[in-house]
Amino acid sequence: MNYFITGGTGLIGRAFIEQHHITNANAQFTVLTRDKAQAQKKLPSYVLIVSDLSEVNFKDFDVVLNLAGEPIVSKRWSDKQKERLCKSRWTLTDQVVNKISKECSDDRPIRLISGSAVGIYGRQGSTVIIEQFTNHFPEFSHKLCHQWEDIALHAKHANVAVIRTGIVLSNKGGALDKMLLPFKLGLGGRIATGRQFMPWIHIDDMVSAIEYLVEHPVLTGPFNFTAPNPVTNAEFSKTLASELGRPCLFPVPEFVLRLAMGEMADLVLYGQKAVPQELLDSGYTFKFETLSPALHDVIKG
Repeated sequence: MNYFITGGTGLIGRAFIEQHHITNANAQFTVLTRDKAQAQKKLPSYVLIVSDLSEVNFKDFDVVLNLAGEPIVSKRWSDKQKERLCKSRWTLTDQVVNKISKECSDDRPIRLISGSAVGIYGRQGSTVIIEQFTNHFPEFSHKLCHQWEDIALHAKHANVAVIRTGIVLSNKGGALDKMLLPFKLGLGGRIATGRQFMPWIHIDDMVSAIEYLVEHPVLTGPFNFTAPNPVTNAEFSKTLASELGRPCLFPVPEFVLRLAMGEMADLVLYGQKAVPQELLDSGYTFKFETLSPALHDVIKG
């Protein structure tokens, strides 16, 4: 199997390459990056690195894994930063889709698995959210993901799956890495009311579910990449503190987050009770269905 990957130096891309190579030694990986030198430091030596789409022909690939995008929480959401977040996803996805349409055919359609996030639903309280849910809340995260998905889903000569990712639990970076320090110091606690839901997924299931979609190209459309049991922020905080053997006593007030993060605070003050109905219905079995074992594995692993 020959893979072309955008965003291959990110948390999910690196994990996919490294874990998939272990079980599929014959798999080949080509990664598109703007910085070859940095990519060479982050990626294994068996990965071919290119800096422009013109360097490859999609006829040579079986799968395009499109994960690239400016990190959503790297900077405050100024108008300029919002534009950067959108363009980093929309423009490259559009280029990938156009290249697929020109170089592939219906006789041998390519498998396109393209990124998105549960943020497409916007804030949804305690409503159970499956992939067919359409009453989206019209905030920035929805706009960002909706257009990102729409571009990918219109690819010609491709079997397209879109992965709506929740919070990825890993010991090699990501959201959990930013949460750990205050909890390790005994200063952790819920955020605001703590009633907002946090759809999460263990990095092993993230990789395995992508592999599952590769193996089943008839599965198309959007998929929630979240564990079957989302939890509230209060429960997440309590479980994380317990796994670390620390108290969970210091809530973070909403106004503090607003001062520190501005509009971006919406990502942690609100949430979605998203469940992976499409993956479950198709037969995928999660390794980590509940939070405590997942956190234990990541923290102690």
